[in-house]
Amino acid sequence: MNEKKTHPTGAPWRNFYGRLKGKGLRKSQEAYLDEDLAALSPGAVGWDVNPDRLPLDLATRFPEAKEIWLEIGFGGGEHLVHMAANNPQVAIIGCEPYINGVAMLLGKIRDAGVTNLAVHPGDARDLFDVLPEGAISKAFLNYPDPWPKKKHHRRRFVTQEHLQPLHRVMKAGAEFRVATDIEDYVRQTMQEVPKAGFIWTAECADDWREPWGDWLSTRYEQKALREGRVPHYMTFLRG
Repeated sequence: MNEKKTHPTGAPWRNFYGRLKGKGLRKSQEAYLDEDLAALSPGAVGWDVNPDRLPLDLATRFPEAKEIWLEIGFGGGEHLVHMAANNPQVAIIGCEPYINGVAMLLGKIRDAGVTNLAVHPGDARDLFDVLPEGAISKAFLNYPDPWPKKKHHRRRFVTQEHLQPLHRVMKAGAEFRVATDIEDYVRQTMQEVPKAGFIWTAECADDWREPWGDWLSTRYEQKALREGRVPHYMTFLRG
């Protein structure tokens, strides 16, 4: 009889698809990880430190924050640091399993001097497990991994496995922003996100053609524009 795989702690096993680490890190980036990452944790997230999956105490972690925001898959961190610098009254948690991207972010945090950030260097689903219900006031999903092959579309973030837990941790009426230049990702987003209880806010074409007023165009987006791909900026509200 086949038995379900489990985590060493006994927790249900989750498959993770995608890169966790790329080419070798620079000495400075290794130093950022060694010196800065632990202090930027949102709290006890991993199964090794929080096997009972107790909710994070965000009021203690961010005592001065008026709201908690979340960026899922922050890439190199440009948008995350931009938002933190321009919204000092808000605390923002960035989630990214790719350690090279985490190291890049830590360098940007040092350069910008922002202090209202936390970093979860792992799977967003593990973070959703321990975020309190209704804790997040705004969430961002910017240019997520497109998984272009049809057989891999189930690996995309915009599936119910990710969207339903995200819905649980967001406040009623909270904003969920999705930016992508992949047309088929747009299609799947428009099909799946409303199924999870979100409402698309667009009333005209410019509502998805034009970026948000506080948007920072990242290096990835600039490359997409040079190659003729069309960004889509979709805004949903948590119902």
